[in-house]
Amino acid sequence: MRHLRRRMEGTSARRDSGMTAIEFVLLTPVLFFMIFATVQFALYSFADHVAQAAAQAGARKARATADEHPGAWRGEAGGVVNSYITQLGPKLLLGPDVKMLQPEQNTVGVEITAHVPAVFPGLNLTVHAQSAGPVERFVREGEN
Repeated sequence: MRHLRRRMEGTSARRDSGMTAIEFVLLTPVLFFMIFATVQFALYSFADHVAQAAAQAGARKARATADEHPGAWRGEAGGVVNSYITQLGPKLLLGPDVKMLQPEQNTVGVEITAHVPAVFPGLNLTVHAQSAGPVERFVREGEN
């Protein structure tokens, strides 16, 4: 009986001897895809946050200076946006397109569109951020 049991254990061990290698070969690409997808998601999320922060900083500057410097606020706000992008993610936002918005007379804002580096070849991801608000204006009492 012992001899028969050993013979059966040896047969099943021989049948399973290549399964680990086959499982490794089949599951490794799935594992790498999941890792790269996680990295791509992180890059996109961070790029989106950088674009939002830059747009908000530019809009703050535009709101604060549009009343004092009617013609120069665009350049000042653009400088703040470029400074934020350079500090936070110079290689994260590729080819940023920065537009100054003035939808109404007393409202100013910033809009940013940029590409995100891709981990997967052929993947084209774009982030878009916009921030706008009313122009800050100090009015003396009794003035409108």
